[in-house]
Amino acid sequence: MMHYVSESTKEYECVMQVHSDFDQEKLKSVISKFKGKIYQRPPVRSSVSRRLRTRKIFEIEVQEIEGKMVLMRIVSEHGTYMRKICHDVGLMSGYGAHMRELRRTRTGIFDERNLVTMHEVSEAVYMWKNCKDETYLRGMVMPMEIATCGIPKIMVDDNAVNAIAYGAKLTAPGVVGFQEFKKDDLVCVITTKGELVSVGKALVDYRRLAKVDKGEVATTDRVFIDRDVYPRKWGEGNRSSA
Repeated sequence: MMHYVSESTKEYECVMQVHSDFDQEKLKSVISKFKGKIYQRPPVRSSVSRRLRTRKIFEIEVQEIEGKMVLMRIVSEHGTYMRKICHDVGLMSGYGAHMRELRRTRTGIFDERNLVTMHEVSEAVYMWKNCKDETYLRGMVMPMEIATCGIPKIMVDDNAVNAIAYGAKLTAPGVVGFQEFKKDDLVCVITTKGELVSVGKALVDYRRLAKVDKGEVATTDRVFIDRDVYPRKWGEGNRSSA
């Protein structure tokens, strides 16, 4: 599931150091132009191919300026390089700049309020193993389904669950409810109890799904529920349920 979380929206606190004296209003004006879709070529020291690509900046704002240090809050699409934004701001403004410090404050729905230290985890595990007290550990461990917040859901009946667990695509007869989504969107398949069954790609949009009673509606790219947790009715002449 962390693969999907890592590809969600990111939020950063970024400190940019400007190389020369600058006019604050001019610099803020240049920074504001980076909101929206931008072109980026990954830096030389990066782990990906240096192809020119587009990335979306949802929010970018100056929070504080002290001397030549500029603190910015940036919310962006995954895969956006903050140090490249700082470099490009320097070029566009004519002042020159580079990234001095960076802290990621949010990935998807997870922000700094969710953080625990390794020491706290160690103590919670100690209490669980040695004192049979699960309280602290349960307060830290979140259900996997929380990571799917923000991803459209398709709810299926119990008869469809095991077929999907064995890798079948989801078909219309197994669907009992759904949220809005477009064709090719990432979608989560869940049980009527809210358990995560799988993640895949929508083969139709939600409007089309509302009108059909047969045919494949979503792929099964990754299964999260164990096999045979639900009745294996799909193998007993009822394959159409999924």
